[in-house]
Amino acid sequence: MSDPHNPRARLTPAMRGVIDRIARAGHPPFHALTPAQARQAYELGAGVLDIKAHALPRVQALQIPTRDGASLNARLFAPTAEPGLPVLLYFHGGGFTIGSVATHEPLCRALAHQGRCAVVSVDYRLAPDAKFPTAVNDAWDSLQWLRAQASALGLDANRIAIGGDSAGGTLATVSAIAARDAGQPLALQLLFYPGCAGHQNTPSHTTYAHGFVLDEPQISYFFGHYLRDARDRDDWRFAPLDGRDETGQLKDLDGVAPAWIGLAECDPLTDEGIAWADRLRMAGVPVDLEIYAGVVHGFIQFGRAIPEALTAHQDAARALRHAFGTH
Repeated sequence: MSDPHNPRARLTPAMRGVIDRIARAGHPPFHALTPAQARQAYELGAGVLDIKAHALPRVQALQIPTRDGASLNARLFAPTAEPGLPVLLYFHGGGFTIGSVATHEPLCRALAHQGRCAVVSVDYRLAPDAKFPTAVNDAWDSLQWLRAQASALGLDANRIAIGGDSAGGTLATVSAIAARDAGQPLALQLLFYPGCAGHQNTPSHTTYAHGFVLDEPQISYFFGHYLRDARDRDDWRFAPLDGRDETGQLKDLDGVAPAWIGLAECDPLTDEGIAWADRLRMAGVPVDLEIYAGVVHGFIQFGRAIPEALTAHQDAARALRHAFGTH
């Protein structure tokens, strides 16, 4: 999915215009900021191109306890106050270093509305204060808490999906593997351009290394804050595609929940996303793979400017309705 000759020509006119406006704005890149500054900058800019947040009849603040005594902020979005809704547990993107429930609220509201399901979005702990595997543990603890508390929240504990974008997609797919290991069925993995590989050495990482929103210095910056040392790159909980478990083996994927995967064509992560879909399919896991042409990493939050973002929302919501049986 990469063209080394003129990759910018692959961009849609609207996408090219967004990238040019970002460049003209002249904001310092995240990797030139401290993590605290980067988080603040992302919070301030997250809504500029995103869709208007959809009004919903139920929005509820939650607190999720973790294994080490911390408490995670979370938010439940639901399209109805009626009980028995299926639920998507969602983890935001941001390189394990930036992002929050707030930055991804319009997306989660859209998925709740269009998917006819509840969405629980989680503020897992961020690097560098929380190094790997804290976010992985927070994601798993959130899933266990949701499963235990679903009925009390008026949700259907037998219809839980898990999802996320970018780093959140990594957390979602790792949690889905762990759920399979624990004998806990999930309805779906909903993955927007998930990070899957331990080393950024695919052709798409080279082709889209600079000038396509998520660039190589930014990826290195995020992972430098998140990982404890180079050995973590080969841990399957960071790199589900090619990382190893404690026995030195690739994780087998038989029986993992079905996956809907939405990728951006002009994204360093595209090749590893395709390879991940292939590995799942080879294990007999049903996979619906969509590659949105001419757009970049993060496009699902550009709905005011990029029509492909709205298409991706609709496609993901359709996958949720299908998985939950709520057509």
